[in-house]
Amino acid sequence: MLHVSGIDFPFGRVTVSVHLLLESLAYTAGFLIYRRQKLLRGDVIGARERNTVLVAAIVGAAIGSKLLAWTGDPVLQLHQPLSALLGGKTIVGGLLGGTLAVEFVKKRLGIAARTGDLFAIPLATAIAIGRVGCFLGGVADRTYGTPTSLPWAVDFGDGIGRHPVQLYEVIFLGVLAWALSRLDRGPHERGALYRLFLVSYLAWRVVIDFMKPEPAFAGLSAIQWACVAALIFYARDTARMFSARGRLASNG
Repeated sequence: MLHVSGIDFPFGRVTVSVHLLLESLAYTAGFLIYRRQKLLRGDVIGARERNTVLVAAIVGAAIGSKLLAWTGDPVLQLHQPLSALLGGKTIVGGLLGGTLAVEFVKKRLGIAARTGDLFAIPLATAIAIGRVGCFLGGVADRTYGTPTSLPWAVDFGDGIGRHPVQLYEVIFLGVLAWALSRLDRGPHERGALYRLFLVSYLAWRVVIDFMKPEPAFAGLSAIQWACVAALIFYARDTARMFSARGRLASNG
């Protein structure tokens, strides 16, 4: 059984966790890939509108990630309010909060164009890098899986062999990023890249979160319920997207 506990790096008198380092690397890599995508593909809106959309995405993601984290385990938040305030965030909450904020701002500005495609591959890559940090963060990171006796079980520092769900997600996101890059090279409807990324990731979280020891309500965790609600909301649009994809492919 592999043993992984929290890894820290000393920098003078300051100790930095590997999770923080990889999270910073994830943000950097995501931004660099986004910038490259923008240079190669161009943009569908002006610089001023794009900056406004970016700010909306960042603020919405920050709020959404916190709100869903607090909803996921309210008992823990009540007992450790400072920890909940400073830490505790969810990727799903960030994605949904950022998406909602962007759509709200676009509606206020009268922007009808789909603007998310530039973010799809950068987000998949950044989340994958961040999950490596979660894996190396040990049991304190609270992203580990449920106990298992499988040969690849990992002890994150509590003496229990668990599913390395973080690595499962890294593999999934690698495949998703590859699929998105393939789609990007062929004929596709504008906005399809981001919608495929979002819907695929939400569906993945519904499945993989059954392997996480999260508090559940009616059989699903708060994150899973958020994913299910979003998938239902996007179901009609997703069906139309794949229908349009089929028409483009047949005409291409």
